[in-house]
Amino acid sequence: MPQTEIRPEIVDLLCDANFKHFRETGTWYHRDGRPFTKEEQVLIFQATRADLEELKAQHSRYLEYLRTHKEAPEAVQRFLAPFMEKLEEKNLGNAHALMTEDERAEFNRLLGLMTEPARPFTPYTF
Repeated sequence: MPQTEIRPEIVDLLCDANFKHFRETGTWYHRDGRPFTKEEQVLIFQATRADLEELKAQHSRYLEYLRTHKEAPEAVQRFLAPFMEKLEEKNLGNAHALMTEDERAEFNRLLGLMTEPARPFTPYTF
């Protein structure tokens, strides 16, 4: 059986669907509460297994992003611990001075996760 291609326009709709509301009403709605147009409903019913698997993969990556975001404060502490152990005067500036360029990049990534609000689920972002 030939491989079915993933259709981004259908995956976009699936990513924006409010499945809880659909189960309650049997009608498709966007996450912001707008009902699907007739054209969108026709398109969504054409979803293939490949489209649904792509939705699942994207959503799994998003859940991993949320987990990483939630764990960022502890990850920063674990990351900084070895640097702080080497210092007599324990402050972030001194720890930062000990880091390599790659370590600084990782520290900045973790710090960004800790300080920025979590992004919403958006198709083809995660």
